[in-house]
Formats: sequence, structure tokens, C-alpha cells
Amino acid sequence: MTIDRMGPVDPIKNLNKTDPLKKTADAVRPDSIEVSSEAKAQAEVFAAREAVRSAPEIREDRVAEMRLKLQNPNYFDQTVLDGTAESILRSFGL
Repeated sequence: MTIDRMGPVDPIKNLNKTDPLKKTADAVRPDSIEVSSEAKAQAEVFAAREAVRSAPEIREDRVAEMRLKLQNPNYFDQTVLDGTAESILRSFGL
């Protein structure tokens, strides 16, 4: 026995069917986000890197201070010369 459709079936009619609208009270929710502690730490690292990148390589205030000291003949006493020599030797690993 074969049973055929009881009424006409129109596939296009099924595609045009619309669902009833939801209530707007249910759809409105406040937006919120949660930031993990790892993401916060990464943001701090990024901010620190950007601060270092934007800082000048030459510190003009230190350069001006050293220029004033070098103009003073009393600056070159034996203690300063010995300290400078030791620093240079240490930087070369000697």
C-alpha cells in the first residue's frame, strides 16, 4: 500500500515562514567581559616594553650633569680616576 501526501507541499512556502519575535526584555542584557590575571600580566609587560621603547637612549639630564662635572678641574682627583679605571677593567672582564 502506498500513501501519498494529504495536501500540497510547497518547499518555498516553508522557507518564507518567519518565527515570532522574542520579547525585547529578554534580549536586552548588559555587556560584560572578564579579563584573566594572565591577560592583565601580559598587558603590564606590554606597557612596560612600550615605555622602554619610547624612552630616549641618551639621557640628556645625565649628559648635562657630566658636562658640568668635567668642566670642573677639581673633579679629576685620584679617587675618581681610580674608580673609572676599575669600572673599565670590570667591563672588559679583567
